[in-house]
Amino acid sequence: MIVQSSPPTRRSFLRTTAAAGFGISTLGMPLARAASANGKLRVLSIGVIGTIGAADRQAVASHPNAEITGLCDVDSNALAEAAKAHPQAFTCKDYREAFSKHVDKFDAVIVSVPDHSHAPILLTAMAHDKHVYGQKPLVHQLAELVMVEQALKAKPTLVTQLGNQRMANPGRRGAIDILRGGKLGKAIEAYIWTGSPGPNMYFNYEKTFKESAEIPPNLDWDLWLGPCEKMPYHENLAPIKWRSWWDFGTNGLGDWGCHLLDVVFFAYDELITPVSVKTDCPEPAGKVFHVNPCKSTITYKVASDQFAAKTFPIHFYDSNQQPSPEQMRIDAPVKDSNMTVVVCEGGTLLLEADGNLKIWRDGKMEQGLRMPGMPKYGKLNHWHAWVDNCLGTKTELRAPFKDAVRITEAALLAVKATRFPGQELLWNKSKLAFTNHEEATRTIVRRQYREGFAPPRFS
Repeated sequence: MIVQSSPPTRRSFLRTTAAAGFGISTLGMPLARAASANGKLRVLSIGVIGTIGAADRQAVASHPNAEITGLCDVDSNALAEAAKAHPQAFTCKDYREAFSKHVDKFDAVIVSVPDHSHAPILLTAMAHDKHVYGQKPLVHQLAELVMVEQALKAKPTLVTQLGNQRMANPGRRGAIDILRGGKLGKAIEAYIWTGSPGPNMYFNYEKTFKESAEIPPNLDWDLWLGPCEKMPYHENLAPIKWRSWWDFGTNGLGDWGCHLLDVVFFAYDELITPVSVKTDCPEPAGKVFHVNPCKSTITYKVASDQFAAKTFPIHFYDSNQQPSPEQMRIDAPVKDSNMTVVVCEGGTLLLEADGNLKIWRDGKMEQGLRMPGMPKYGKLNHWHAWVDNCLGTKTELRAPFKDAVRITEAALLAVKATRFPGQELLWNKSKLAFTNHEEATRTIVRRQYREGFAPPRFS
């Protein structure tokens, strides 16, 4: 039987979180460690099934030194199903209750919920000194990127990991080494595209409303909305079509951005924050839904021998739009629907999402992992690497939040700029402002959080 306690009052939750250091400097606070009798990492899973929650939870639980000790989900059916696999875990439907009533029962948190609730939950976890595995994109708002950076500064010993599991593939790790090592010469530009969004179960592709007077009895609709304004229930929004909605998801560019952009940022440390973004789409994104197809260019200033010029543009497309072979300096079209392409002076690197790596040089194609001098890449379990690092065993970790911030920033800028198609927006992250566009600064950088669901702040 699943026992669900009543949610905490706002006063009791604020009292608990204040003790954890919300809004104050928390440097030097003790780090949570595995504290179960058998020394395992105790993990709270938030979003236990959904679109990716089951995979995350099961992968972490398969580590011999990890155990799921808590389950949290706004869907009672999902909670009951997950509890079958973890009968000893505590259960609750409100993540705030997990931290106010069960905080001593877990050391780490999996955040596998819709995009709009990422920041409030993962920052709450960090404020309570919990290691965090957070799904992509890392956050939903540009201002939340800075919140995460402030949390990382305040909590430097926490182990964090973005849900870009494809980075474990040998081809993707090899692509980083090729680019970072300059094996193809100086980088000129990158072309990245995804087939998303599509007419599938994950998108409200037709952008239709299906308001219902009856909320499914298994769903706590108020908790699902979380930081967003109250609104009627729509079956074409919840439980899984939220990616198409402006207030809840990040459409195709945000859905796939962290899976395709990551290699570029791991290869080039100089790409810290872009100076501009320009997104072209058929019409401005509306108040309710995202728009597609979109083509976006995110531009970075650079000043090193790794680059052929003083700027480095990343061209990012959705809806399976692609550059021409001539633009990519290759001799044949590309058929894959999710690609990362980096054009360099000495050749072009083409990388499929799952790691198939190819190199075009002098009109000929070769397998990237067969380039002279390439190492053998051993097996890397993305989820287990996070557990290992949480327990103090240092292994390759792709991608901790410090890198996830850079990756997510590019994806979010492309998404948010669809409100102002065809306009170059000059971005200054330190000021959280588009310096040439007051309306963009006012409307697409941050959100108003519903009372009780705002992320904690660090200073």
